[in-house]
Amino acid sequence: APAPSSRPFLPQLCVGSPPGVWVCSTDMLLSLCVGSPPGVWVCSTDMLLSVPSVPEIDWDGFQGVRVIAVPGSQAYARNHGVYLVDKQGLVRDIIYKGTEAQIQQCAGPDGTVPLVCGVVFFSSSATEQLLATHVIPPLDACTYMGLDSGAPPIQLSLFFDIVLSMVGGMTEEDFVKGGGDASVRSARSVLWTALRAFPLSMGERCCGGYSMCPLPRQQPLLLEDGSSVTNCLLEGAVQLAAGSVIQHCHLQGPLEIGPGCLLTGLTTGSSSALQGCPLRDVVLQGHHVRLRDLPCRVFTLTGRLDDWQATYLNVPWAEFFHRTGIRKGDLWDAETPQKDCCLLSARLFPVLHASEALGLEDVLWLLAPAASGDRLARWRAAWRMSWQELLPCLDKAAELGARRDLFFLQGQRKGKLDKSYISGLFHTFACTADDAGIAARALACIADVLGCMAHGEGGLRSGPAANREWALAFGRLESGDIAGGVRELATERQKWMSSPALLVRAARHYEGAEQILIRQAVMSSCQFVTVCPAELPPLGHWVQVACPARLDLSGGWSDTPPITYEHGGAVVDVAVLVDGCRPIGARVRRIGEPELRLASLGGTPWGEAAVELVCHELGQLENYCQPHAPGALLKAAFICTQIVQFPSQKPLRDQLMENFGGGFEVHTWSRLPHGSGLGTSSILAGAVMAALYRAAGKVAGTESLIHAVLHLEQRLTTGGGWQDQVGGLVPGIKIGRSEARLPLRVEVEEILVPEGFAQILNNHLLLVYTGKTRLARNLLQDVVRNWYARLPSIVQNADALVNNAEECARALRQGNLPLIGKCLDVYWQQKKCMAPGCEPLAVGRMMDALQPYVYGQCLAGAGGGGFLYVLTKLPQQKETLHQILAKMEGLGNFSIHSIEVDTGGFSMEVVGCDPNSNTHSGEDVAM
Repeated sequence: APAPSSRPFLPQLCVGSPPGVWVCSTDMLLSLCVGSPPGVWVCSTDMLLSVPSVPEIDWDGFQGVRVIAVPGSQAYARNHGVYLVDKQGLVRDIIYKGTEAQIQQCAGPDGTVPLVCGVVFFSSSATEQLLATHVIPPLDACTYMGLDSGAPPIQLSLFFDIVLSMVGGMTEEDFVKGGGDASVRSARSVLWTALRAFPLSMGERCCGGYSMCPLPRQQPLLLEDGSSVTNCLLEGAVQLAAGSVIQHCHLQGPLEIGPGCLLTGLTTGSSSALQGCPLRDVVLQGHHVRLRDLPCRVFTLTGRLDDWQATYLNVPWAEFFHRTGIRKGDLWDAETPQKDCCLLSARLFPVLHASEALGLEDVLWLLAPAASGDRLARWRAAWRMSWQELLPCLDKAAELGARRDLFFLQGQRKGKLDKSYISGLFHTFACTADDAGIAARALACIADVLGCMAHGEGGLRSGPAANREWALAFGRLESGDIAGGVRELATERQKWMSSPALLVRAARHYEGAEQILIRQAVMSSCQFVTVCPAELPPLGHWVQVACPARLDLSGGWSDTPPITYEHGGAVVDVAVLVDGCRPIGARVRRIGEPELRLASLGGTPWGEAAVELVCHELGQLENYCQPHAPGALLKAAFICTQIVQFPSQKPLRDQLMENFGGGFEVHTWSRLPHGSGLGTSSILAGAVMAALYRAAGKVAGTESLIHAVLHLEQRLTTGGGWQDQVGGLVPGIKIGRSEARLPLRVEVEEILVPEGFAQILNNHLLLVYTGKTRLARNLLQDVVRNWYARLPSIVQNADALVNNAEECARALRQGNLPLIGKCLDVYWQQKKCMAPGCEPLAVGRMMDALQPYVYGQCLAGAGGGGFLYVLTKLPQQKETLHQILAKMEGLGNFSIHSIEVDTGGFSMEVVGCDPNSNTHSGEDVAM
């Protein structure tokens, strides 16, 4: 009997298999996969393969794409497709319904020809290349994304479009011209460019033969031996006799299913009707049907031995009529020709009733019609449909949805996500994962599984992950022992499985472990840090560094690990003076005492210290990896510049005296408010490291500092990207890029703008402080989690971020203010997609009010508050914008600031003992 979307799972007996062992096309395809390299198998559902237990496929040296063929006769090939293959096994052509001469060309020594059997294997590289075309017009019209974007649909063939593009005997001109209409020719052109480089080989004689699947009106013959249960939840005593099959059913016992039966699509509500009902050699199905906009359930009942013409429920029609009281006129119209009066056209199956709900019992009575006068009357009163009428109304989407729901329900009931399952997952991972980037993603997936097991309870997913019980596992991961660390994680996890709250906390710690591995992946960038010796400044002389802030004009988030090394990133940044000055700076000097003096001066280089800290012992540096600990960034800078070795058996005092003859004093400052979005912390880290290197008698170039800050922020555990230090340490307007690979390397290209355009930007760019602070870390955890989950919206947005950055760079080279503004607006929408909730209500009102006066606007950094930068349509609009915002209620403490493109870069100078003195005793360098 017909079953929607069921051909890949059509049960059949495999030749040579034990009695009662049922397999399907999908099972047979899996046997072909043995020994194949990573890739994707594509299999037609129109045939049934006969596959030997050990297919003879040679995968040594395989590249590209491989088609699977079966040997067949030349006579059969006249109405089928065959492959023409050269001596190296490469496909030269695909011939469909060829002439006798063409087919003879394809014959082998035994006279058989390789028939197209509907199975193709794409290597991972070929798969990636093919998948990449789904966003390229007009191929996007083959997907729902393209269709939903308004593209007219086009239809392509796996063999005569995709595979044909790789056959050796085809030329580009012939291939493209053979595409029919213009859209298909255009699609073929894209396929040729994408796939032509992949060799197309053939694997033959791995299949013994095949036959075509029966048409929908022919039910599969169910044999007596064995029984089968597929995607079912059976509760209670459900007995299934030999030769019977149950698929996609949720049944409640006690039930007895006799031999030769097929039951599909029945829900637990049908169980009561089945109890006590004799079932033998019948096919009983529940269907999801849609009649215009009305969804309903319809049950069908047929006999396993019915021939669809002369019998029903395994008996002649005359006997069926006599037994039930049903008349011929109940099933067919009077004018229906006798030859058409068959099971396919018989209106047997109740669909709707005027006053009563219908159920499974309204067809089951046909099996036991004794004392069924009421049932017959009810059956006659119902609106009924035949198989012929029912098939076009089957709701396949609802059917597949119900099967999916049942699959997950049985998984929940049977405990599929239990401890042993997770343990096995970890064991496999521990034995195979030796790459920090891949291992980090695997841990993130496990964290998601643990979160799902909490069923939405147990608190927020984001939270602390430093419980000492997990320290042993974290320590192993920090030391580079990934396999050992994962085993310790699995051992510790066993103690955290008993409640939703514990599961969520375990998920947080797995994300903490993931961050350790991300750090290790990012710290591979250390190899791009080069430090050269320089003259040691005199004791007590300050090395002072001043840095601009940065504006990210497009591409931010694509620089964030792991996105930046898994996807690749591109960010357009501008180094800017705020209100005429470089707002971020640091100074360092050597002192006679073997100690570290750390001071934050607040907003000015000459202000009073807001925070002071003195470190005498190495133990006082231990909290360098806790971002909110006092002096954490400065402590991490000493460690990352290797001025201090930590951990070490040698005391801090001895290290400082032996290497430098004393200690260090560090002052830092920033004129920008906390959470400004202008890259303060990363730029400050760069300033501190540049000053520390120079004060220690070393010097690092700008590229080295960019990668050194990446390293520092990973050690600090803030997990930042690279755009901030690129924006604040490299002068002017530029685009930074990183490729999708490890080790992570950032390359920076200056964007050459038209002469005088920098001043035009100065006149049109303004900073608006929103009065709202934000912390990127709160957003970062969600972004990384969504990226690792490969949410389609996030993956697509990562592509869009990089593309918009390149578009913004082109607009800057052209000096096109409106186009730059458009890129800013697009960028803001992309930021909101990446981190929903990053636009506070007050900021949204502010942006709405400014919209008529600007080409574009965007919150700096990750969003959520801080500074809003706007590109005004008219120059010198500071007062105008202030008046507009001043009239709005509830904006709070906003302010507007001028900004200028800083073309000089950060400055570094060695001054005397008084940092406020204008007398320089050393160099003054702009880098």
